[in-house]
Amino acid sequence: MLTRTERFTIAAAIVGCVVAGVLTFTQAGAVVRFAAAAAALAILATLVGQATERLGERLGPGATGVLQSALGNLPELFVGIFALRAGLVAVVQASLVGSILGNSLLVLGLAFLIGGVRNGTQRFASEPPRMIATLTLLAVAALAVPTLVHSLHTPAEPHAEALSVACAVVLLIVFIASIPVALGGGPSALPSASMEMEPAWPIWLAAAVLAGAGIGAALVSDWFVEALRPAAAALGLSEAFTGLVVVAIAGNAVENVVGIQMASRNKPDYAVSLILNSSLQVALGLAPVLVLLSFFIGGAHLTLVLPGLLVAALTLAGVLGAFVVYDGESTWLEGLILIGLYGIIVAAFWWG
Repeated sequence: MLTRTERFTIAAAIVGCVVAGVLTFTQAGAVVRFAAAAAALAILATLVGQATERLGERLGPGATGVLQSALGNLPELFVGIFALRAGLVAVVQASLVGSILGNSLLVLGLAFLIGGVRNGTQRFASEPPRMIATLTLLAVAALAVPTLVHSLHTPAEPHAEALSVACAVVLLIVFIASIPVALGGGPSALPSASMEMEPAWPIWLAAAVLAGAGIGAALVSDWFVEALRPAAAALGLSEAFTGLVVVAIAGNAVENVVGIQMASRNKPDYAVSLILNSSLQVALGLAPVLVLLSFFIGGAHLTLVLPGLLVAALTLAGVLGAFVVYDGESTWLEGLILIGLYGIIVAAFWWG
């Protein structure tokens, strides 16, 4: 019923949560608490991904894509909520952009690099990635317009919060409209070949694991955010860099290691679909949900007025990603190019 890897992930998630909790309640050093909570979050994100996939296998590839859209970002959702309640708007904005960049540049680049080195030029169905790239560019536009309105001092500038809400609603409408398409096997669905990898879990087991992982993610996210500011100060890291790299990778990118593994096994259709869908879920689902929730949970309001460099980085990633997947082929050099752009962007945020 459970593979050795899945049993290990469940055990590691339990141990990670316990260790993070003990370190928090004993008031260990901020860096140690932050590292333990980040590791636990990464494992929980992986576990949520596994449980969601196994639950979806009973319903088909379309339902798997929908379930991943709905549940795949639970850890990052909780981190965003607690960070907003703590007033860490810059961290949340950077982590949302960082999740998109981490998946569409770093993880996809590693998949292309490793898959290309091991298998040569890999070919995949180009239509779903092209549609995902188009939807991602829509999300980039929804982030860029409020930022431009603010930077150019247009008449809409005093209404940044209302404009952000309007953009969030539009993104959610597109996201909801994509669900029936995904159920029919559209771009948000995973290729059916992926259904043959492992046997499906019983529904009760998948639901129990998801519930446990959700509770764990809520607890660990609170501890993670509590330790974030003092740990960043102790390490000399800016809030922007911490959100862009550390929070984004811990909450989202680690779960997509399976995409790299699939590219290595010469299953590029599954790898590309999984990785790009993760970026799309953040852009069309998680970001607008956090914008709307921020007006009800207390704490700071999240707007889509971002630092200009974040918008520029997101635009570059969206355009380059669209060019790379457009022809339905990938090489190790294209993977290296994607990783290189990610490295340049991260370096630009090292100083804040």
